Amino acid sequence: MKIVGLTGGIGSGKTTVAKMFETFGIPVYIADFEAKLLMNRSKIIKRKLKQLLGDEAYVNDTLHRPFVAQKIFHNKQLLNEVNAIVHPKVASHFKRWLKKQTAVYVIKEVAILFENDSYKECDFTITITASKEDRLRRVVKRDNSSEERVTAIMNNQWSDEQRIELSDFVIENTDINETRRLAEKVHLKILKSIV
Repeated sequence: MKIVGLTGGIGSGKTTVAKMFETFGIPVYIADFEAKLLMNRSKIIKRKLKQLLGDEAYVNDTLHRPFVAQKIFHNKQLLNEVNAIVHPKVASHFKRWLKKQTAVYVIKEVAILFENDSYKECDFTITITASKEDRLRRVVKRDNSSEERVTAIMNNQWSDEQRIELSDFVIENTDINETRRLAEKVHLKILKSIV
């Protein structure tokens, strides 16, 4: 079974495009979503995050997301340490999930696919792009967040140019109908190369 890594900057529309692939019958694993679940379920992750960030990292045994976000998004070293705790657990979870799939390929949506080298485990990679203005507007609206906070997140991520250089496919997400057409085109190319 082939693994197709799907990535893009915050607000680019990764999840929207991933869901389009689901409508084509392709199983989708959304790493950020699974990471959030694991940060609340895994006793090992909880213990390590509390050691790293302090007991305030959890409130009523649930990840205190605003506290954690405030700590890590202006401190790249701390962000890397949090990723080093969470990402190996997500990788293990993905391997277990993968064993249950029966499609010819799966989509693995990962925000930092290239930054953490997990693209090396993929057979193909897709980068979703959108203008910085569109991305900023989408995330401020979606997360009810400040432009400053979203910009800080963007500044911690690779640029589209860096991602594109390592990508097999690029889908520009500006118009939803055009994005869907491009996603279907990529889907058919992947199928053609596998079969």
